[in-house]
Amino acid sequence: MTSPTLFTPITVRDLTISNRVWLSPMCQYSCFDRDGVPTDWHLVHLGSHAIGGFGLIVTEAAAVTADGRISPEDAGIWNDEQGAAWKRVVDFVHGQGSLIGTQLAHAGRKASTYSPFAEAEGSVPESDGGWPTVAPSAVAFEGYATPRALTIDEIGDITTAFTDAARRADDAGFDVVEIHAAHGYLLHEFLSPLSNTRDDAYGGDFEGRTKALLEVVDAVRAVWSKPLFVRISATDWTEGGWSGDDSVALAQILRDRGVDLVDASTGGNVLADIPVGPGYQVQFAAQVRDKAGIATAAVGMITDPEQAETIVATGQADAVFLARAALRDPAWPLRAAHDLGLTHHEAPYRPQYARGAWRD
Repeated sequence: MTSPTLFTPITVRDLTISNRVWLSPMCQYSCFDRDGVPTDWHLVHLGSHAIGGFGLIVTEAAAVTADGRISPEDAGIWNDEQGAAWKRVVDFVHGQGSLIGTQLAHAGRKASTYSPFAEAEGSVPESDGGWPTVAPSAVAFEGYATPRALTIDEIGDITTAFTDAARRADDAGFDVVEIHAAHGYLLHEFLSPLSNTRDDAYGGDFEGRTKALLEVVDAVRAVWSKPLFVRISATDWTEGGWSGDDSVALAQILRDRGVDLVDASTGGNVLADIPVGPGYQVQFAAQVRDKAGIATAAVGMITDPEQAETIVATGQADAVFLARAALRDPAWPLRAAHDLGLTHHEAPYRPQYARGAWRD
């Protein structure tokens, strides 16, 4: 029988990924020493999904600076100790036959917030280990502290931090780098007129608001020869904000700047009425893929194997990223392979788990 599209390889640049079921970046808030160094939790969390058959695994947001963390407990890649700790995770994932990427990020005005494990909510005060936040403009996210607007020199420093982080990712052996420009974090804040009110070269029109992201892309691409993804929020879901058409225009530029795939999420920059439902963001991956001529990955309430297969088989996206469904079932690809008609010999089982294979 013809193999389901979901379980056919895909080649991105020079990298062949064994299937199109990928683990989405998900914050774990588990660097409890608050030093950004990934721990045994990250090894087991990411490693279990490699054993579970995901073709590509992307780490949670790895902050490129200490003040770019979402919470004090977030992981980072701003120093060599963190890079060395990530290498341990990378080596294990590779040993299970999966590939692994890291998401480089700066949280901007949404940094220095309490993790979901804390009793408090909102911004963490300096007295409790927090720090002042920065953003394109001194415009607060609702319920958070007001950030300080970045100077032009500081924007350059952050670009350098992304570049240094990409070098560490290369040293650690990562296969993919994804630049995080979604969910209301710093680079998304630059893109959206709802959070970027600057009147200099980094604000104003579309060209100005995309300048910071494009500088980061160019700088990272200069030191990173492997596949480069960019995660975007394809819409703010708010009138006057970033839109699907903006995303198509940006994706065309990203394609020409050496980006290989757009990871199309939505929202997060302002509070909005989002029509959440099964596959509610797939339309944006399809729009960008069709109109910008660049590979895309779809994410957002993709839970059912037939649903995922339809997305890739009909060309709405080239791959699917799973998040919460993967937390519920770290071996989701193995069940999906069975449900889509693959034998247990054809499914991506590790030898140690073959006795527990789904069987007809």
